[in-house]
Amino acid sequence: MDFVIRPASPGEYDDLGKITAEAYLDDGLLAFDESDWYLGELKDVAKRAAAADVLAAVRDGVLLGGVTFARSGGPMTDIAGPGEAEIRMLAVAPAARGQGVGEALVRACVERARATEGCVRVVLSTQRTMHTAHRIYTRLGFARAPERDWNPLPGRDDITLLAYELTL
Repeated sequence: MDFVIRPASPGEYDDLGKITAEAYLDDGLLAFDESDWYLGELKDVAKRAAAADVLAAVRDGVLLGGVTFARSGGPMTDIAGPGEAEIRMLAVAPAARGQGVGEALVRACVERARATEGCVRVVLSTQRTMHTAHRIYTRLGFARAPERDWNPLPGRDDITLLAYELTL
């Protein structure tokens, strides 16, 4: 691995927000494209960093991607319950895809969860079309948890998010 995973610095927040937003837009993951309300959430890394851990993958000073690691009970969790941590907003820049960046970011979150006292499980939500991410999660031991699937936009069945979990 010729890149490092580390906490994102405030000076990187804008660029990491752009990488995250562009990844979601380019992959067609936003229900309302550029007018989607979630686009602002993806860009606002400072807000995420104030409530959770934001990790960055970096090679020679160049951002390759990032992820948000949220502990149970924090404002950045969607489905994490007591004793769980949640992985959110995993994104890899197009030029860095296929180089193990996404997997390294997920592994870093799992290690943070293992180091968190009382944490027994890592959970995440993903869209049906995120097949590359699904392969990463399965390879790392995550299992589907269909009873935890949920919909951030009730009435839009095409937006149902699939839940995965890893017991530590």
